[in-house]
Amino acid sequence: MEISTLATYHCLAFVWYFFIAYSITHVRTEERPSEVFLYGGQWKYLTVLNLVLQAIFYGVSFLADVLRLIKKLRCAKCIISSRDLLFSVLAFPVSTFVSISFWTLYTYNRELVYPKSLDGIIPLWLNHAMHTAVLPFAVLEILAMPHRYPAKKNGLILLGFVTFLYISWVLWIYSVTGEWVYPLFALFSPAGLAAFFTGSLAVIISFYNFGEFLNRMIWGDSIVILDYRRKGK
Repeated sequence: MEISTLATYHCLAFVWYFFIAYSITHVRTEERPSEVFLYGGQWKYLTVLNLVLQAIFYGVSFLADVLRLIKKLRCAKCIISSRDLLFSVLAFPVSTFVSISFWTLYTYNRELVYPKSLDGIIPLWLNHAMHTAVLPFAVLEILAMPHRYPAKKNGLILLGFVTFLYISWVLWIYSVTGEWVYPLFALFSPAGLAAFFTGSLAVIISFYNFGEFLNRMIWGDSIVILDYRRKGK
């Protein structure tokens, strides 16, 4: 795909995610069901944090495209490395996890993750923008261009660290409010909750590996060439 086309796509994706993140932080909250928007606000939900993550990723991608267009290759090299790290370790696995886990649990029992009371606050289109559209956007990014993945060990350590930070945030909110971020967590004993978090980490790691597999399957030799050029050989 031409750089100018990529720049246009990344710019539009950035604007889209910025708009969605803005929309969810300005939903009508006069009637707050079950105190879901109190302590921590929307920033306790992985879905909302993912929207911000995607906006940052596409903003960085657009910046990298612009720098390549104006031939600022030395600056672009650093930005491209940051872009690829963001996508491989966070943007793809997190958006995939958000979409698949949400709709799996929603189908089983929506009250566990998205109480019906939210229907009067969050419009249907916004729900799909947050939980459905993120997955095709992630896949489209892999189809649009190759991404250089970090060493497997480094990638998994970073992904595990970010996962640990979010779990710590969830536990902190519970310690302060006595309420779980998601009603689902209230069903578990402490041991069951630990097992659930461990299983969730295993799932998100599998999505990381799946993204790396897709990237290499689609682009193959292009990734080798990309590495060769970045090393300046």
